Amino acid sequence: MGATAPVPPEAPRLAMPEPDARVLAGRAGIVADLRRLVGAGAVIDHPRAMRPYESDALTAHRQLPLVVVLPATTADVAAVLKYCHARRIRVVPRGAGTSLSGGALPLADGVLLGLGKFTRIREIDIANRCAVVEPGVTNLGITKAVEPHGFYYAPDPSSQIACTIGGNVAENSGGVHCLKYGLTTHNVLGAELVLMTGEIVRLGGKHLDAGGLDLLSVVIGSEGLLGVVTEVTVRLLKKPQTARAVLVGFPSSESAGDCVARIIAAGIIPAGIEMMDKDAIAAAEAFVNVGYPLDVEALLIVELDGPEAECAHLLGAVEALARDCGATTLRVSQNEEERLGFWAGRKAAFPAVGRISPDYLCMDGTIPRRQLPFVLARMRELSLRYGLRVANVFHAGDGNLHPLILYNANAPGELEAAEAFGADILRLCVAVGGVLTGEHGVGIEKRDLMPEMFNATDLAQQQRLKCAFDGESLLNPGKVFPTLHRCAEMGAMHVSGGALPFPDLPRF
Repeated sequence: MGATAPVPPEAPRLAMPEPDARVLAGRAGIVADLRRLVGAGAVIDHPRAMRPYESDALTAHRQLPLVVVLPATTADVAAVLKYCHARRIRVVPRGAGTSLSGGALPLADGVLLGLGKFTRIREIDIANRCAVVEPGVTNLGITKAVEPHGFYYAPDPSSQIACTIGGNVAENSGGVHCLKYGLTTHNVLGAELVLMTGEIVRLGGKHLDAGGLDLLSVVIGSEGLLGVVTEVTVRLLKKPQTARAVLVGFPSSESAGDCVARIIAAGIIPAGIEMMDKDAIAAAEAFVNVGYPLDVEALLIVELDGPEAECAHLLGAVEALARDCGATTLRVSQNEEERLGFWAGRKAAFPAVGRISPDYLCMDGTIPRRQLPFVLARMRELSLRYGLRVANVFHAGDGNLHPLILYNANAPGELEAAEAFGADILRLCVAVGGVLTGEHGVGIEKRDLMPEMFNATDLAQQQRLKCAFDGESLLNPGKVFPTLHRCAEMGAMHVSGGALPFPDLPRF
């Protein structure tokens, strides 16, 4: 595109690492070098052409990168990272840009490394029940590729039509069926990882258990702070013989939450239990028209799968528990089309809410299931306090909440109020024994809330792990950790009054 003038920083409201003036001044040379490394067509440096990369799905925060690079091979990725490491240039990896936590927010002095060209399914190995895919393959694309063999890939985030497996690995994504089949970490067997130095390493593989330290589990959910994933080996599951879903309406969110707790307490592990409140139900029904009841305060979607006889028995048990909890409506899917229709409304809930509000923030916290009624009641109080509506859509089975805070970005102060409201929801999750995130990651959205959950020692240990992989802190800095430390600082010894601590111990 030809532009070589430095792009002026467009600082987001959240504090990010101070741009390196040396890197900004050398932008023209960096762009030229990257073009020689990966080809001119793989480098985007004109401000207008870089606009699509200025944010991820947390669109309240935007920043143009120094330059965008779109490698096509693992060797390209290694060459770019090695080059940036030698020149101390920051790098932000990016997948499909569907992250809701600002994990792919660029840096003004950083290379935005897009993996959109990594779209090949390298191998389908039915004998070993796995597939080897590149990180740019969509989540749903894996299932579509193995469906003819009677298999599927279990994690299914609501954005599965667009989100990619590389991003799923970065955030440890789950989805509506994670209650029974687990998160990404339970369904990935191996990965190829390029370190910031350009070194290519392999973790795990087609075997069930790898020897040595379980570094694969460290990388999954690491939000692009440790390395760039260029290949993933995923576990494939046989499609269940039968799957049936039941829609259950309740007069209150508390009674729906009580039903969830009773189902789990009865030893029933559904494939998924999802919950929507009245606002979310109305928005989803208007969007997809699948027959959701509009006269209830809360709706559960409970899916059972497995052998037909088992499904029938468990459906009966769930129906009985639901009626005991005061269910006012109950509808069981009679065929596959109807079951998929039930889920279509739930999976379209996020875009559907866009019909009833100009803007919304999608939060992500996880709580103990028994706390569900209390947390929902407290969120209603917060809604009144902030004067903002909240539509609740969440994975009720595992306590992963996704409150959608409705606001108007054009109304002065509403974005700030929505962010404060969201922060209070996350503090509430931690206060009742939960965690800050279930599957969206920390990114920049929850970064400054990390001390609510972790003390200084906890955070320091996590940062030391970061330093073991990326000693110069060049990969995705400014994300996850509320304070940016150089790795040299993490191992520094504190000296007070010129005296070392424990002077009697030998020093090496």
